[in-house]
Amino acid sequence: MSTGHQRRLGLVQLRMTPDAADNLARAIGGVERVAAAGAQLICLPELFRTPYFCQIEDARNFDLAESVPGPTTAALAEVARRLGVVLIAPVFERRAPGVYHNSAAVLDADGALLGLYRKLHIPDDPGYYEKFYFAPGDLGVPVFATRFGKIAVLICWDQWFPEAARLAALRGAEIIFYPTAIGWHPREKTGNGVAQRAAWQTVQRGHAIANGVYVAALNRTGCEPDPAGGEGLEFWGSSFVCDPQGVVLAEAGADEEKILLAGVSTAHLETVRRNWPFLRDRRTDAYAGLDQRWLAAP
Repeated sequence: MSTGHQRRLGLVQLRMTPDAADNLARAIGGVERVAAAGAQLICLPELFRTPYFCQIEDARNFDLAESVPGPTTAALAEVARRLGVVLIAPVFERRAPGVYHNSAAVLDADGALLGLYRKLHIPDDPGYYEKFYFAPGDLGVPVFATRFGKIAVLICWDQWFPEAARLAALRGAEIIFYPTAIGWHPREKTGNGVAQRAAWQTVQRGHAIANGVYVAALNRTGCEPDPAGGEGLEFWGSSFVCDPQGVVLAEAGADEEKILLAGVSTAHLETVRRNWPFLRDRRTDAYAGLDQRWLAAP
């Protein structure tokens, strides 16, 4: 996007069912609705073809994975081409036998597959047993030059790490998309739910401010049972878009399927970066050690 260009982002917040075909059909319906409203860059939630299967460790769930290119990217490439929109298509990627990734494909407005992002940071928490399923990403933090601007895609747990957002900005991203699957353990909601969701939004608004970029965070919604009979997860929705000053431009509720639309302006991005020149004032000579796990003496 050159200075002054206006673009419109679209997010499709969904509930997921065990029917992969139904999830894809409803995702396409959401894409069509938000595109009809004017969206040009549209994102779907993390692992949107299925319920969040990482609540348990079960090798049978590897059967849910697919190659890239594959069925999901083929279907959505046709949608992108038909509507003339850029699509971010999260997939459970089967790279090779025994090698799987939590990935997102970026499809340009002509349906071309521009590339792939593989989730870098892989959690391993109760109900979020992702290390069992996903190898860490090995493609770094690419920036994709789409028809409607330069974008980066990071996924869910990546949201908590400032390094990933900074790399995206340094490589020229104007917008960072975060497809997500995050929610509450039911027993935690009453005591910690408000604080957890506020922290999630605050850290991403901070990435937008610190890096002078737009941030679009897309979550799923609804309660999904634990296949092993546990409490399950209540996904908190609350998808949002914020500008380079952290101002929330659009936000969905916690328990609704919703399409979101927000305008972005490179003129505004330019103005913010001129007045808050954080990238200019970085002390790159003083940051040795940021590539280390820990620096303090034991």
